[in-house]
Amino acid sequence: MTLKENARLLRKRVAAAAQRAGRQSEDVRVIAVTKTVPVETLRAAHALGFTIFGENRVQEAEEKIAALRELDLRWELIGHLQTNKAARALQLFNRIQSLDSLRLTETLNARGRENSWVVPVLLEVNVAGEPSKTGFAPEELREAARVVADCGWLRAEGLMTVAPLTTDPEAARPHFRRLRELRDELAEQAPLAQGEWRELSMGMTDDFEVAIEEGATIIRVGRALFGERPLA
Repeated sequence: MTLKENARLLRKRVAAAAQRAGRQSEDVRVIAVTKTVPVETLRAAHALGFTIFGENRVQEAEEKIAALRELDLRWELIGHLQTNKAARALQLFNRIQSLDSLRLTETLNARGRENSWVVPVLLEVNVAGEPSKTGFAPEELREAARVVADCGWLRAEGLMTVAPLTTDPEAARPHFRRLRELRDELAEQAPLAQGEWRELSMGMTDDFEVAIEEGATIIRVGRALFGERPLA
């Protein structure tokens, strides 16, 4: 299928999932995951109306952002961020979706203070407790949210998670539902001086429809839009 056909089908699936949940498709933003995707393809995606791109790595994003600087794009970091790359990440990305530790919290807050700008973030939650993945454990989240709220240069806007890899999208549903419950608990118990617990970034190519049904406000989609890509 062509990029245009993929885009049409993706939007159709998003709309159908939103309708099943009694929501509007406009309530769900699609982040096009651009890992390993060439710049020419990203230009074509932009021409089809995709304006939010998600990158996993600072270095790869830097090259693409420079090549596409004339386009009106929003870039979000969705992969693990090493603290030694935090300063550069803040210069490149509109939001860090993968705030996954108190150490990174301190680093981002310090870099924000140095540059006098507030850093929008999502707290990454390892809902399933997978040892191979980063993120706060659910039981750590309330304290992490308190620390972030006390940081003068961070603005928490919601939560993010990566569900366990599975061939059955329904297997991801309990994890997405739990993230929504955690978000709702934080909104009630841990009000923020800056930002709000609105965003739920969850769902990728294999499970985004279930994520939308469970309340996702952001989905991160690569293969469903760009097709199969070479592994990095």
